[in-house]
Amino acid sequence: MSRLLVIAAIAISYYVFAILLNSVGTVILQSINSFDITKPQASTLEGFKDLSIAAVSFLVASFIPRVGYKLAMLLGLALVAAACALTPSVASFWFIKLLFACIGTAFALVKVSVYAIIGQLSASTKAHSSLMNTIEGIFMLGVLSGYWVFAWFIDPTNDASLSWLNVYYLLAALVALTFVVVMLAPIKPVENAQATSAVTEFVDMLKLAYKPLVLVFIFSIFLYVLIEQGIGSWLPTFNKEVLGLPTQVSIQITSIFAIALAVGRLTAGAVLTRMHWYPFLNICLAGMAVVMLLSLPLAENVADENISHWFDAPLAAFLIPLIGLMMAPIYPVINSVMLSALPQEKHAPMTGLIVVFSALGGTTGSIVTGFVFDAVGGQQAFYLSLVPISILVVTLFFFKKSSSSLAVKGTQTL
Repeated sequence: MSRLLVIAAIAISYYVFAILLNSVGTVILQSINSFDITKPQASTLEGFKDLSIAAVSFLVASFIPRVGYKLAMLLGLALVAAACALTPSVASFWFIKLLFACIGTAFALVKVSVYAIIGQLSASTKAHSSLMNTIEGIFMLGVLSGYWVFAWFIDPTNDASLSWLNVYYLLAALVALTFVVVMLAPIKPVENAQATSAVTEFVDMLKLAYKPLVLVFIFSIFLYVLIEQGIGSWLPTFNKEVLGLPTQVSIQITSIFAIALAVGRLTAGAVLTRMHWYPFLNICLAGMAVVMLLSLPLAENVADENISHWFDAPLAAFLIPLIGLMMAPIYPVINSVMLSALPQEKHAPMTGLIVVFSALGGTTGSIVTGFVFDAVGGQQAFYLSLVPISILVVTLFFFKKSSSSLAVKGTQTL
């Protein structure tokens, strides 16, 4: 029973943060509608979220074992509950930015703790993998439900209405419930926790980062997340302004993107048991380009049509999110290849690099897409994704070459 309560605590924590983290695209659209801000201004929300995750993960991860995973999770949940509860009453874009900074900060505390707790609960590699997949599956469930939860609070008759902010009262209550579950869960304290300093971790990361294989890897990670967040964060706005969908439908139909990501990762697991990762990822990149080249021309001159629900939506609204099916396997596969090429003691600094460059890529993708969207339109902004897709083909070639060479020589060279 105690083990189930701990699993319930980390599962509901991941569920609620999935809703909060992946609401950024919806909040970008609603902030443009409600606060009369520009697209470049709205694009900064991604930075407040991602850079907070990166900074806190890097600075405090080594100290969390000292204070305990349970306390770290409770501090993160308390911070987010307070921020969510205040958001509707403050009702200002500057506070939305502060909210996402709080969400990023709290998620860094929760993610480090959850990953460590999964290790405590798992007696074998198989058990660890099983529980990890379950928790990540619940995360995807939160992503999917988040689009519908936010859409439920949007006033379909008035896009500028601030009624959508009331969703944060519901989310504050859900976070408070999560706080109680975590508080009751018998999460074990860390015995004889040894923590390295932030300076030591930074030096370890720098020593690792100048290796050719690692440089190619982190650039590949940067490019992938740039593409994913550039599309994912702006898809609701694209649906509304380019395809002419109502705000509620624009947000709801974006859930197809999340479904495609989930299906793509599940399917990739089966495919990779029969196929080498390098040709598979090249097929995925080619598929991404094909989806964009086929679907974006269909988005021309459709905004003037009278659309009131899903059944009226143009074909492009259903095709564009399917890029998630193709892009889904890339991130976990190259992470797995990189970590498998490293000795165990280098996994921690490598994880730090992954978090930092993922955050930088996500922020860059959202901001660049926002500026291009504002300057020349949504179609051109999404066509721009073909550039990093093309570059990623090149970086993966060198990544494959370097990782194959490393496998022959042995990981002691790192």
